[in-house]
Amino acid sequence: MDKLLTILGPTACGKTTFATHLAFELGGEVISADSRQVYRGMDIGTGKDLGDYIVNGHPIPYHLIDIADAGAKYNVYEFQHDFLEAFKLACEHKAVPIMCGGTGLYLESVLRGYRLSPVPQNPELRASLEGKSLDELTDILKGYKTLHNTTDVDTAQRAIRAIEIEDYYQKTPLDEREFPKIESLVIGLDINRELRREKISARLHSRLEEGMVDEIRNIIDSGVKPDDLIYYGLEYKFVTMYVIGQLKYEEMVSQLEIAIHQFAKRQMTWFRGMERRGVNIHWLSCDMPIEERVEVAKQLWADFVK
Repeated sequence: MDKLLTILGPTACGKTTFATHLAFELGGEVISADSRQVYRGMDIGTGKDLGDYIVNGHPIPYHLIDIADAGAKYNVYEFQHDFLEAFKLACEHKAVPIMCGGTGLYLESVLRGYRLSPVPQNPELRASLEGKSLDELTDILKGYKTLHNTTDVDTAQRAIRAIEIEDYYQKTPLDEREFPKIESLVIGLDINRELRREKISARLHSRLEEGMVDEIRNIIDSGVKPDDLIYYGLEYKFVTMYVIGQLKYEEMVSQLEIAIHQFAKRQMTWFRGMERRGVNIHWLSCDMPIEERVEVAKQLWADFVK
């Protein structure tokens, strides 16, 4: 059985840099598990940082970045399909497949082998939810027994879609298509709360200076509807609201910063939940120099594949 190495952690903890340095040492290929980096043209706001995929002058192969058009609604079902293709390709190349990301549902759908099928829209359910606040929708979502990635539910539109998915699975038996069992070593990057907050704030201001507002203006000018960008949440929600005149600049920066901090907290809650659901995560502190972290991870991997 081919094995997988997984790197996870909250936003701004340095997952990509760590994963690419590990890939350089192990001869690996990175498979992104990020629900926003799949979209073409959404670069600064999603933090693709493609320069991180060059390590010591050596390009690190990567997958599942820039595979969908901005404005599309990529989902976990598509991710599972695309992940398996990328995993198979990396194994054919005799490379170590390294899944790296912070989207909890995407990660867990692979690590715990969810069996998922496409979920059609439910107009009646959508009509019944129309007009409810995000808090009300989130409470409804929490009432379902199956899992949904609440880390990404930061707009009413996303919450309604999440409820639609949960409602569908509650009423419809899962299909018999087995998701293949993949053994994975899972390494989490543990960053203390204060450092995480500092990095999030610094990164936000850096992205704004890099031209994130212009990036979003250009996407809208290309024909993508503002509501479709707001759907993606976080940077694309708040900056779009600024661009179309719903927020002042200072309001946008302040509200976005708070939202990203809340997002990181929800990510950690999801990862702790994964541990309770049986996923063994080896946590490495971000206080440790990256060279040391890479050496520890290499030893964990060597022991794992024995």
